[in-house]
Amino acid sequence: MRSIRTLTLATLTALAFAPAAFAQDSSTDDTASGKHFAVVGGVSLLQPKNDPVDGIRKVDGGPAPTLSFSYYINDNWAVELWGAADKFNHRVRGPAGKLGTVEQQPIALSGQYHFGQADNVFRPFVGVGYYESNFSNENLASDVGHVGLETAKGAIGTVGVDMNINSTWFARADARYMHARPDVTVNGRSTGEEAKLDPWTVGFGIGARF
Repeated sequence: MRSIRTLTLATLTALAFAPAAFAQDSSTDDTASGKHFAVVGGVSLLQPKNDPVDGIRKVDGGPAPTLSFSYYINDNWAVELWGAADKFNHRVRGPAGKLGTVEQQPIALSGQYHFGQADNVFRPFVGVGYYESNFSNENLASDVGHVGLETAKGAIGTVGVDMNINSTWFARADARYMHARPDVTVNGRSTGEEAKLDPWTVGFGIGARF
């Protein structure tokens, strides 16, 4: 939680100074067009689907700080590396109540298309790519031994919108869907069963381009 509070404070600070930066920038001919790099720091909430596997009724969602780095091939096309800067923590519940906890930390590489001109106030974007999410610290009550999850791998889809504050700073809101079907293991051996987690994330952040 300390990392989330630190990132939130940094986000609020950036927003506080953004109007001054905009006033200074508006007096120049600076433009967002032609800038090839962007970095975004924010917070995302990850929520897996219900009933992912027999015996598990619900996996609670949780927040974590996230970071992304983008390379813009031109004003519209970009390649983004996105990931959680800390682990998402989930409480796992069965029909009789809490079963335990599990953590995961996803990372993804996506191609994106940003609509409109680089200096438009609002710029929607879409993306598709590949992700992996590592599960760790599985602490699940079981009569058969240690229950674990293999690394989830698959497709990720993204929709979002950037709000330009000036030619350098922007705010971002996005949603991401991950096709997550990690294998379930018992005592390190695969059971042949998949956990159909398929989580969504909803995130907000502040970015800078250069």
